[in-house]
Amino acid sequence: MLFSIVIPVYSAEKCLKTLCERLYQALEPVTPHYEIILVEDRSRDESWKQIIALGQQDKRIKGIRFSRNFGQHCAITAGLAQSKGEFVIVMDCDLQDDPQYIPSLYQKALEGYEIVYTRKKKREHPLLKNFFSHLFSRLFNWLSEGNTVTRPDVGAYSLIHRKVVEAFCQFKDSHRHYLLLLQCLGFNSAIVEVIHGKSQRGGSSYTFRRLLQLSIDGIVSQSHKLLYLSISIGFVFCMIAMASIIYLVVMYFVHGFKEGWASTMVLMLFSTGVILMSLGILGIYIGKIFDQVKQRPLYIIDEKINL
Repeated sequence: MLFSIVIPVYSAEKCLKTLCERLYQALEPVTPHYEIILVEDRSRDESWKQIIALGQQDKRIKGIRFSRNFGQHCAITAGLAQSKGEFVIVMDCDLQDDPQYIPSLYQKALEGYEIVYTRKKKREHPLLKNFFSHLFSRLFNWLSEGNTVTRPDVGAYSLIHRKVVEAFCQFKDSHRHYLLLLQCLGFNSAIVEVIHGKSQRGGSSYTFRRLLQLSIDGIVSQSHKLLYLSISIGFVFCMIAMASIIYLVVMYFVHGFKEGWASTMVLMLFSTGVILMSLGILGIYIGKIFDQVKQRPLYIIDEKINL
C-alpha cells in the first residue's frame, strides 16, 4: 500500500462525502493502492453513521470511533498506529486542507524527504485566532530556545514516511501535539506551499478555552524554561527587596521615613501575584508528571470498520 490518509473527524457529517470524493480525484491518478482512515472523535452529530455508509461503499475507507472525545492529536495518533501505507498523509476533515496537493507532497517526498509540511499562503481563520496563533508561536519559540520551532502558517496537513510513523508511535507522551512531536523526531523535512480553504464544517471545533489549554500543554510538554523563568523572577524580587531595605534604613537616619501604606499594599499584592504565578507554573508541571506516571492509554477505541 502506497498511501494512508489519516483524518481526525469531529462534527463533520456534512462534508465527509465531499471529502472522500475529492480524495479519490487526487489519489486515483497516482495509485489505486491507498486507504482512508477516518478517526471519529465522538462527535455530537451523525459523523460515525456517515463513515459507516462510506465504508460499506468502499472498503478502502476505514473507520475508528473513540469511546469518548480524546482530542485531535490523540485521533491522529490512533490513525497513525493503524496505518499501513509507505507514506502517510495527515489532514483535517473540513476541507480547509485541499486533497489536490497530495501529489505535490508525494513528489517532494520522492526527492529524499521523510517529512513534508505544508505552509499556508493565507490562513482562512478569524483575525483574532490568527493573532493568538502568531502570539503563541513567538512565545513558544522563545521558551524552547530554538530546540523546537513552530510557525503559525504551518499546519497539521503533512506527509510522513513509514519510518517517521514508527518513530512517532514510540512516543508515549500523555500530552501531545502532532507537529511538536514531529519536530522532536528530526528527519529530513521540506515545505510545500498550499492555499488554505474555508471550512466546510461551519466553524472551528476549538473554543478559546480549548486553544488556550492546547497552547499550555504544548509549552510545558516541550520546554522547562518557565520553571527557570519563575526562579529568575523570584531572584530579581529578592534583590529589589534587599535594595529597598537598605534604602529605607538610610532614609530613616538621614531624613526620617514617612509611612506609605498605599505603596506597601501595592508591593505586597504584586509580590503575592508573582508567588502565586510561580506556584501555578510549578503545579502545571507536577500535574503533567502525574498524568504521565499513571500510564493510562492515550485513547480507547469503541468501534472499527474495515480494519
